Amino acid sequence: MFSITVRDHLMVAHSFHGEVFGPAQRLHGATFLVDATFRRPELDADNIVVDIGLATRQLGEVVGDLTYRNLDDEPAFAGVNTSTEFLAKVIADRLAERVHAGALGAGAQGLTGLTVTLHESHVAWASYERDL
Repeated sequence: MFSITVRDHLMVAHSFHGEVFGPAQRLHGATFLVDATFRRPELDADNIVVDIGLATRQLGEVVGDLTYRNLDDEPAFAGVNTSTEFLAKVIADRLAERVHAGALGAGAQGLTGLTVTLHESHVAWASYERDL
């Protein structure tokens, strides 16, 4: 299996509901490194997994739609704990929509999987992996 990974970052504010979150129940900020890894079993006709420039641009646009926002105020996330795991899935699903819409080029139609990892710090991160 071949893969490439592109990286961006995400800065949000949010709060959580539930005792398990302790002090994070209060409004707080979070900054994540975001890695998107695209996979396929065979390289395309140009011997690449996907165009890195297009992948980087699309990740930046998806992340840009979320960054510098208080997620508690976003209607799409009303009543939802926007945990690191949850946000990894949101970003992966939004990238998958773009792959299927052709935003990563025709060669991206051969992609079979995508993993999005959000790094909370140098010692903690969460990922969501999905098929394409």
